[in-house]
Amino acid sequence: MSLIAGSASAVGPDLRATLLPAELVSLFDDRFVASCDFIEEYVFRLALGIVRELEFERLLAKGVTVEEIVASVDLDPTAAAPLVDWLLRLLAERGVIARGQGSPSRFRGNGDLPVLDPAEIEQAQAAHDPAALPAFRLAALAAEGYLRVMRGEAAGESVLFGADQIAAWFEYFSNQNPLYAVSNDIGARAVLARLPRPRGKILEIGGGAGSGALALFDRFAAAGALERIESYRFTELSPLFLRRGQRALASRPDLRDRLTHACLDIDRPFDEAGIKPASLAVVYGVNTLHVARDLAFTLHEIRTALMPGGVLVASECVRPFPGRTVYVEFVFALLEPFRAPVLHPVWRPNGGFLTPEQWFAAFRAAGFAEPFVWPDIPRIRERYPAFVVAAVGAARP
Repeated sequence: MSLIAGSASAVGPDLRATLLPAELVSLFDDRFVASCDFIEEYVFRLALGIVRELEFERLLAKGVTVEEIVASVDLDPTAAAPLVDWLLRLLAERGVIARGQGSPSRFRGNGDLPVLDPAEIEQAQAAHDPAALPAFRLAALAAEGYLRVMRGEAAGESVLFGADQIAAWFEYFSNQNPLYAVSNDIGARAVLARLPRPRGKILEIGGGAGSGALALFDRFAAAGALERIESYRFTELSPLFLRRGQRALASRPDLRDRLTHACLDIDRPFDEAGIKPASLAVVYGVNTLHVARDLAFTLHEIRTALMPGGVLVASECVRPFPGRTVYVEFVFALLEPFRAPVLHPVWRPNGGFLTPEQWFAAFRAAGFAEPFVWPDIPRIRERYPAFVVAAVGAARP
């Protein structure tokens, strides 16, 4: 399935210049699009291999629910059910199994599952653009741990964040990795466009290794607008990532007197980290807000911290349609906070990523105004249903 027409696998006219803002068209060039196609195919093949290894084929032959599979294969019901559900929905979207319309859904095989080698796709990506390979390494790392997590033998956190895996995360959360850097770039552009006053204070939540902040500083500098940043508070929960981020931001001596760093847990009151009410022009995060344990609580804390007219800007993977899989979920669904947050029937019906409509409803429920998604995924998704990168946000009235 092609992200955008223009790659070799695309069908139909190329509508990038029509559907995307002019300033973003160059980000989604054929090189980037082909890498997106490769990583989607790679994740599909990894998922297919896991389903085959668990020998789901005999169950799928007669039609089965996720719950029946978990019970039949003796998997841990808490950890395995959402992972099995995701794997089967992906296979159904790709047409190798069928999904019924009932609730709960029944999945049925269409014959023998194909045998497809993920290594072929990784090799094709290496030849096409090796800069995107960190995303493939993380997906492979996740695949190695799937069976242990599903059987209750290991937690996803230990599978993904052991001492030997940290370097892989730093390579992934990098502006040198085009499959992640696009989120930083779109987020930085959105903040520059929406900073509500000539100068303002910015708080970044979940800053990770600092690549989002660096992209934002580069974007402001290119626009001759660095002086608009009155102060920038970089925060992160993980001490390891916080230290890495501090070192990365030390490369910007032009902002040294305006940069501060702190540990901030978005699931705790912000005043515990010294964030004062009504003090900020912008609260910013890249792929952070969707992992809030209680999104309503975190949005309330953000709204409280913003001054009237201040804005929340969150660069996020956005689920284009309810229930549709997003390839990066293959990795992050191993983490319990990702797959099991506090739910709300309207705007937080599941863990992971939200649709544009769910974001809008969540913002309004938290008392925000003027919600936005940029670029306009509700318009783009009808032509390109795999397009998932956007900035979402809203303003404090």
